[in-house]
Amino acid sequence: MHRLLINKADTSLSTMSVAVFPGQRNNTVSMKLFMPMLYVGIGGLIGSILRYSMTIIMRNISSTYPLGTLISNVAGCFLIGIVTVFSSEIPLLSFEMRLFLATGICGGFTTLSSFVYELAQFSRESQYGLATVYFCGTFFGSALAFIAGITAARIFYKG
Repeated sequence: MHRLLINKADTSLSTMSVAVFPGQRNNTVSMKLFMPMLYVGIGGLIGSILRYSMTIIMRNISSTYPLGTLISNVAGCFLIGIVTVFSSEIPLLSFEMRLFLATGICGGFTTLSSFVYELAQFSRESQYGLATVYFCGTFFGSALAFIAGITAARIFYKG
């Protein structure tokens, strides 16, 4: 069983440690390391659920073309563009919020593995034209969406 060990001298969250194994005291992970992992994990859970939902919804529109993955990758890159501006150029987002949004939600929402798998499916079925359109649409669409996200965030902030 996992258990939390709290430093008796200071009970603030910054000094709280997590014991990985019962009775373990020397090799603890401080909350400064644990909390960012928690932000990424919760964001990843949300992003993964959103991506799977997008896949299900888009299957109703096209069962032969992976619209769900394409839209997830492009929309995720748009959001990462916005997060980039609001966390680095205009420091409105904290480091923790950037981890939650970009690494967590967008990391779970976008997916290279599904993209590669779906490309392989097109290739196996000798649908090279669809594979090319899908590859170019995902790659260039995601890059353009990232740039559009940066531009939108800058316009929004200045407006």
